[in-house]
Amino acid sequence: MTIAEVQNEIIDEFSMFEDWEERYQYMIDLGKTLPLIEEKYKTDDHIIKGCQSKVWVHAEMENDKVNFTADSDAIITKGIIAILIRVFSGQHPKDIIDADTEFIDKIGLKEHLSPTRANGLVSMIKQLKMYAIAYQTQLN
Repeated sequence: MTIAEVQNEIIDEFSMFEDWEERYQYMIDLGKTLPLIEEKYKTDDHIIKGCQSKVWVHAEMENDKVNFTADSDAIITKGIIAILIRVFSGQHPKDIIDADTEFIDKIGLKEHLSPTRANGLVSMIKQLKMYAIAYQTQLN
């Protein structure tokens, strides 16, 4: 699936819920399905700066596709990073770099987060794209 197709799938899933209570629960459930980062990567080098909670992300490239694993010490944050990883993992670095993240506004996520969590969301996207830039540089 392309990044846009995954994003549309997420938009459809979030539209099925009546209110934000249900959407938060869904995000928590998504966090439980997150491809977990290996303990050896739960270091300061892998922490996303700018997040209130601790969020660790690790990236590896295989067959010109970037695969992400992550974890967080907060359940909502874990759900947020799970959504982002679902969108970006298994994609070509250039596609990640060029990807629009408008789907976040379409599901209403940013407006339902505290200011510190919203900043953390921006930091997560930025970090995932930085990994993609690093891998794209290797491909060039």
